[in-house]
Amino acid sequence: MIWIEHAFQHVFGIDTRLSSETADAVYDQIAACLAQPAFRPRALFERFGIEALSTTESALDDLRWHKMIRDSDWNGNVVTTYRPDTVVDPEFDGFANNIERLGDITGEDATTWTGYLAAHRKRRAFFKTFGATASDHGHATARTEDLPQDVAARLFDKALRGQHNAEDADRFRGHMLTEMARMSLDDGLVLQIHAGSARNHSDDVMARFGRDKGYDIPTQTDYVAALKPLLNAVGGEAGLTIIVFTLDETAFSRELAPLAGVYPALKLGPPWWFHDSAEGMRRFRETVTETAGFYNTVGFNDDTRAFCSIPARHDVARRVDCAYLATLVATGRLAEDEAAQVAYDLTYRLAKQAYRL
Repeated sequence: MIWIEHAFQHVFGIDTRLSSETADAVYDQIAACLAQPAFRPRALFERFGIEALSTTESALDDLRWHKMIRDSDWNGNVVTTYRPDTVVDPEFDGFANNIERLGDITGEDATTWTGYLAAHRKRRAFFKTFGATASDHGHATARTEDLPQDVAARLFDKALRGQHNAEDADRFRGHMLTEMARMSLDDGLVLQIHAGSARNHSDDVMARFGRDKGYDIPTQTDYVAALKPLLNAVGGEAGLTIIVFTLDETAFSRELAPLAGVYPALKLGPPWWFHDSAEGMRRFRETVTETAGFYNTVGFNDDTRAFCSIPARHDVARRVDCAYLATLVATGRLAEDEAAQVAYDLTYRLAKQAYRL
């Protein structure tokens, strides 16, 4: 409720508690606000003080809406993010057709392994022309692989012909994370990994409405073993940034914080999805700081589709972090002037630095 109450009060000026008795009046007030020019998306963008907003598009997207923004007279900084799931996941519907489209878009023979990699490089370069500073990868697990090129090529060929099994698909996805990391060394895109969600858990909802319509459940994720191939390949590269988000809170202190503490490329993303809450944010700081410190995290960036909740999410994150820092100061573990600097960094500087904005 914290997001909606904050948005009601600070965005729409509603000071009435939402209930069955007040719902109609609240609805009418929101509807009246939304009819005003001051509540159009670009006006709210300015009002919220947003410096940069990033969307996420498929590798096959033509980015027409970003072109429309760029060609307009508005100067808001809205950038894209390269999301290649549709063309790296052999279990994605229409995978082979998606690869053909990838080839058509790029002028490469994407049905060959070398042409497929070249097509990715071209698409990443295209996304960069629309401000992209990162790629994003949503995988059920954090599995990575660093396979010999001939082995990867054979897996790719099996996937194109529909002859892969579940293990082949997971292995191929894992190898492509490492390939994407190597491309990041060349083009500078930050690599984001969102792992630990068992998506489409309900077979009934999946059958009735298709994929990604809900019933997504956090799962246990083994980061120590899963990330080892990727980190052994590129984790020592200080010029590379890999940001890991997780839905498996048990992995923070046991696995992710120690890994981020030793591999220069690895950073911890803020609490995500099920844990994007005051309690989740506090648990995150308490479990990772002792091992990873503050500066192996990327501060706070929100991941929301609810535009009017953006101020609320940042406000809560700042309050939680400052409360945690105040505890450290009060218990003699951090000097007050240092806490003020850390608060600024967690709020602002680290996110801009991590995403190269």
